Amino acid sequence: MEIIDKLTWICIKDRKVLFVRSRGKDSFYTPGGKREKGESDEAALCREIKEEVGVKLILESLKKVETFTAQAHGKAEGTLVQLTSYTGDFTGNLTPQSEIEELAWFNSNDKEKTSATGILVLNWLKEKNLID
Repeated sequence: MEIIDKLTWICIKDRKVLFVRSRGKDSFYTPGGKREKGESDEAALCREIKEEVGVKLILESLKKVETFTAQAHGKAEGTLVQLTSYTGDFTGNLTPQSEIEELAWFNSNDKEKTSATGILVLNWLKEKNLID
């Protein structure tokens, strides 16, 4: 069994959570990505978020909240993705960067637009009464 290890940022505004869609993809994901060799979770997440949505995360505000594991979207059966999720404040304006084509704000009714891990994130946030 292969596990794809990723970091993700949970950004909530007006009881909705930020999702992104990469160019050429049909599914939305929480923003984030993989660590580079030697990077801490926080450093990797700050780098990935700057690259994807153009904002600077405030390092001191980052807080690990949950880890979600599910079948990886578009990968062979048995390939799992593990999302270590953080919340945190930011400075700047959210704007699609590099491979990101679209930003969207989701509530628990948007499950059909995301992956298995995205559904886990939406369900968890709804259970915690953080999104509608």
